[in-house]
Amino acid sequence: MTSFDSSPNLPAWRALLALAVVFVMLATTGWTAVRHQGGPRSPLEAELASWGKAHVGAQALPDPESPPPAMAGFFASLTGLQRSRLADRYPLIVGNLNGAPVTLRYRANRASLAKSLRVERKRVDSAELSPDGRNQAVRRMHRFEALMSPERKILAFDPSGSGKVAEVFGDLDSAERVSVVVPGVDTNLLTFQRTSRKYSAPVGMAQSLYAAQRDAAPDTRTAVIAWADYTAPVGVGMDSAIGRLAENGAVRLTALAGALPGDSRVTLICHSYGSVVCGVAARRLPDRVGDIAVAGSPGMRAENVADLRSHARVWAMRDADDWIQNVPHLAVGELGHGEDPVTPEFGARVLSAAGAVGHTGYFEPGTESISNFAAIGVGSYGSVSCASADDTCRSGIYRDEAA
Repeated sequence: MTSFDSSPNLPAWRALLALAVVFVMLATTGWTAVRHQGGPRSPLEAELASWGKAHVGAQALPDPESPPPAMAGFFASLTGLQRSRLADRYPLIVGNLNGAPVTLRYRANRASLAKSLRVERKRVDSAELSPDGRNQAVRRMHRFEALMSPERKILAFDPSGSGKVAEVFGDLDSAERVSVVVPGVDTNLLTFQRTSRKYSAPVGMAQSLYAAQRDAAPDTRTAVIAWADYTAPVGVGMDSAIGRLAENGAVRLTALAGALPGDSRVTLICHSYGSVVCGVAARRLPDRVGDIAVAGSPGMRAENVADLRSHARVWAMRDADDWIQNVPHLAVGELGHGEDPVTPEFGARVLSAAGAVGHTGYFEPGTESISNFAAIGVGSYGSVSCASADDTCRSGIYRDEAA
């Protein structure tokens, strides 16, 4: 990532950037952008058009943008058969609908995956595809097949563009503690999981964290979400140096946190650009989010913890080999993400990352970084290991809990 200087044309440049952000946010943050265009042009648009006219008995279907409690009340008023029919008829809506029962979302997303798989199979056989296009279609086909495995719990799925997806490990309905893994750049449908470098991809990160949490607190009911349900920057370029995509991701992350079932305590585990998303979301998160832990962070779009305006405890770590330490932690207009979260000036609780190697090593089993993430996720604060020998990262923690 490159350092940027201010220029005499900065005000005009910022105005143009702000206008671009408005258009991008309108296009990506909700249902509104697709529901008022001329006619259905995509599967989601077709579902939305039909949903707006449909009824269950005499009851009209609620606005998909309804708050999660209202949506939960609507689904609670339906019979099991009625809920299943909605999921089968409108899988792209129900599968991504905050407030819908999670098991119904799993069912709906399996239906969406099956439809998407059929589309990719047809594309693979198309004579119009270039070799690169066919290779992409084959990769997407294989990803859909993998996500449809019976044991997988897909909480969100959107095949459009580079794709978005979220997966649950554990029982989300009964969990006392829920951790959400928020990944960084180059996160999309095809990079959601990897065979090589497994723990550098969201699925591997979440699996490692879930296993570490069960080891740390076997009697605590936990769940972990691998959350790739936002549009992440591609590579280390302009998109990763500004907050446009983080703003959109923060809207989606806040909505998720507010819609999780039950009264579980929630921890955000944020890696790389994911920590920018978490920083932007911090001031809007519900009270149930008690901890935000960042690793390999380029900044949280804040100068210190107080600037985040969050009630949550903020933890930070960075491995000595992580190249992110060489990125200028600054903010000039829209460029840069602010102070380095591991510095004393920022004021986070700084954790040990011993054993992690490089920018993508924080979730490797056996590292202090994954052990620390697990301890925070299950509320075992006394067992975290601090970066400093004086254990200052644990100071006042139980006083905070009592408050």
